Amino acid sequence: MSNDRDLGLHYTYTATNTSLQRFVVLPNGTDICYMVKKSSQEWETVWLQPSNVCEYYAACGPNAKCTVGQDGKAKCTCLKGFQPKLWDQWNAGNWSEGCTRNPPLGCQVNQPGDGFLPIGNIKWPDFSYWMSTVADETGCKNACLNNCSCGAYVHTTTTGCLVWGDKLIDLHELPTGAYTLNLKLPASELRVHHAVWRIATIISAVVLFVLLACLVLWWKRGRNIKDAVHRSWRSRQSSTWSQQNSAMLDISQSIRFDDEVEDGKSHELKVYSLDRIKAATSNFSDSNKLGEGGFGPVYMGTLPGGEEVAVKRLCRNSGQGLEEFKNEVILIAKLQHRNLVRLLGCCIQNEEKILVYEYMPNKSLDAFLFNPEKQGLLDWSKRFDIIEGIARGLLYLHRDSRLRVVHRDLKASNILLDADMNPKISDFGMARIFGGDQNQFNTNRVVGTFGYMSPEYAMEGIFSVKSDVYSFGVLILEIITGKRAVSFHYRHDSLNIAGYAWRQWNEDKATELIDPLIRASCSVRQVLRCIHIALLCVQDHADERPDIPTVIIMLSSDSSSLPNPRPPTLMLRGRELESGKSSENEQSHSIGTVSMTQLHGR
Repeated sequence: MSNDRDLGLHYTYTATNTSLQRFVVLPNGTDICYMVKKSSQEWETVWLQPSNVCEYYAACGPNAKCTVGQDGKAKCTCLKGFQPKLWDQWNAGNWSEGCTRNPPLGCQVNQPGDGFLPIGNIKWPDFSYWMSTVADETGCKNACLNNCSCGAYVHTTTTGCLVWGDKLIDLHELPTGAYTLNLKLPASELRVHHAVWRIATIISAVVLFVLLACLVLWWKRGRNIKDAVHRSWRSRQSSTWSQQNSAMLDISQSIRFDDEVEDGKSHELKVYSLDRIKAATSNFSDSNKLGEGGFGPVYMGTLPGGEEVAVKRLCRNSGQGLEEFKNEVILIAKLQHRNLVRLLGCCIQNEEKILVYEYMPNKSLDAFLFNPEKQGLLDWSKRFDIIEGIARGLLYLHRDSRLRVVHRDLKASNILLDADMNPKISDFGMARIFGGDQNQFNTNRVVGTFGYMSPEYAMEGIFSVKSDVYSFGVLILEIITGKRAVSFHYRHDSLNIAGYAWRQWNEDKATELIDPLIRASCSVRQVLRCIHIALLCVQDHADERPDIPTVIIMLSSDSSSLPNPRPPTLMLRGRELESGKSSENEQSHSIGTVSMTQLHGR
């Protein structure tokens, strides 16, 4: 923007590509840049300023602050000690008249006790007065306190003493940073504030005590799980034990978690006998076999009473040892969420290591997604529900559970579908628990599936919650295309699914990624947004990927703008991989064959 005497005030801007653009200035001062989208030949907003109501001057009137919520909407709030000047207009969303003091300052009614309340993270109001003769914070405070028309003050080493009158205009609350404003209030308002602070302190202390008590209970419960697993493992060492108890009960042990309550009932982890498991699965009959997992076969079983379960039998040469098995038992027993598969019990006896899960009648997502006979059963609405459900499960693992868990092997075959086609994340054998201050781990035992593995994990053995985000992005692309991630290497110039999707998106051909079975009935705009989100999730560098809470916000809103993804540079050839011995500190890694392709944007 420049100011020329002959031309007046004017804007200049330079187009960054060949697309048709136009620049509009609205009567209220809003500047908007539009560009024609080649794929739809429609005008699309690419830049807008101001971007929200709070950026307009004095949007809330005097003595009120403007705040932008997580939903992107602006809200005006009267400062403490003030109330709306015109209640009817205020409640109707017209905030221009602002707020007035209620009650008045003590100096206005000849009462002592006026003081100041600090308000943080706020843009200073307009029309300040600089008191050049005041040298320090105390002098600035007293100068405002002794002047009844002074409504607020600020003192910093750079600005000195600034004071404001009784109308504080253009206040804008910011999420972080900004400054602190000292608001002048009567004694009655300060007493209320201090009382609230004392109550909050007491409540915080009580909450802290309760949390500590819960932590102790959780620790004791974890010890119970470990002790039960170790007892069951020791029992397999003795064949005499098995012979003497051939007619044992269906369940040898049952551990109750009174602190793990779901639907009003405490959760139990059952330790089954091997005989009970054999009876439930018809002695591991092939007719009961549901499929082959990463560490062994999975069977359908029927317990006494008719309850159907899924039985995961660990192969002796599978690579998942006792520690990984214990890890899966202890970990899943502590995780309870509608989008995670529920562990019912386990069995460790006579060289057998077995997990018993709730049965998922629709098996895994890949059985539908990549099966031509079943693909049509997944319309776009159901596919989007599955995407959201997986995201909610990851949100629980990464943030909302008492443990911070990285799955490390998220893929279509590890997403199970219940009777209502709700997704549930399964197979936690490779999952890792993060401490509260840990952001990433190093390992030289890279396990998982190429095509789903993030570059930093496949290449360097570094994994974090952003590794799961990468896998989730690949999974979104598979759900949209109806094709396996590894199939793209052989079809599209050796590009993996992320590289191919970015190229199509960059060339305005993203609609060609959509599975033909859903293309006619889906919301193209919603699908394109999901492709955009997936491309952000599969960025090469972990710090450029959004976290799962941000992804969920992106999925739930179709109006907020998304940043442009960078072109992927690492294209990984798809195959199963597990190599080496785990080590959290060593830096040497064996990861198999990797091919790399550099993509450049237009």
